[in-house]
Amino acid sequence: MQPLTDRKIILITRRTRLAELVVRYNTVTQARFYVEHLGADFSDYLREDEQYHHAITGAEEILRTLGRVQVIDRGFLTNFVFGPEDLVVAIGQDGLVANTLKYLSGQFLVGVNPDPGRWDGKLLPFTVPDLAKIIPEVILGRRPTRSVTMAKAVLNNGQSLHAVNDFFIGPRSHISIRYTIGIDGRSEEQSSSGVIVSTGLGSSGWLKSLLTGAMGIAQNVNEDGMRRRHKIAGPKNGTPAKSEFPWDADHLCFTVREPFPSRTTSTSLVFGRVTPQNPLTLISHMAENGVIFSDGMEKDFLEFNSGARVAIGLAERKGILVI
Repeated sequence: MQPLTDRKIILITRRTRLAELVVRYNTVTQARFYVEHLGADFSDYLREDEQYHHAITGAEEILRTLGRVQVIDRGFLTNFVFGPEDLVVAIGQDGLVANTLKYLSGQFLVGVNPDPGRWDGKLLPFTVPDLAKIIPEVILGRRPTRSVTMAKAVLNNGQSLHAVNDFFIGPRSHISIRYTIGIDGRSEEQSSSGVIVSTGLGSSGWLKSLLTGAMGIAQNVNEDGMRRRHKIAGPKNGTPAKSEFPWDADHLCFTVREPFPSRTTSTSLVFGRVTPQNPLTLISHMAENGVIFSDGMEKDFLEFNSGARVAIGLAERKGILVI
């Protein structure tokens, strides 16, 4: 049977929890011993792994009737070169969609939920059987898409990194980092556990967690310190902080984690908006262990040590998600 197109379809996969355990402990038997020794249910790992590989097999069968298919693991994304006409399908969790999108330059990305009973899949609107209908519509230009604003970090040595959800600028481990932060003509010395810069797509994730926690703390502390309550509540009525903004917004949002005020460090620039006219800048005062990474991919990072200066703003390209 002649494929519908000669365009390449790239299927992006990732390791399951079971696969990660086997890498660590060499065999399934040893992985089972480790998990069950801690009292966990190993059968859930097996079910997840079986369902995921069943979904991958089904996706490959459908896609091979439509075009040339290449399967790559998430671990190879940093070095993989996508062709301008490639169609990209990510099958996994939401994080895999974000991890993939930041390495694309205008290629359409289809997010597939391999296990709807397990994953909510905000960025995974399709299931495996949907591919037989979705991919031909994408090829023929009949499928709607959604634009996603990305962020970009550029160091003074020329190195750069993109983010689809968020950037983390801070220490490699659980210590404080010292730096100079500047935006909109203002700057100050700070000491904190790091700075988060979020896109609209990422505003429902890490940024939301940070703002919800900060709001909960603020509502439970008065001038005398912690309020005396039997229970320390979160935000009023359990309502999370409102942090979300559109995926295609023309701005980013930054927040500083645990800023510490002292004689030499300030805390007035701890939250704000990053725009094309007002990028966020940071200058590292860390002798070592300073890093910048994006979208939770800690192995793909930029060093941010003494003298390094980074400018963070909107990227020149946008991601395109098929919806």
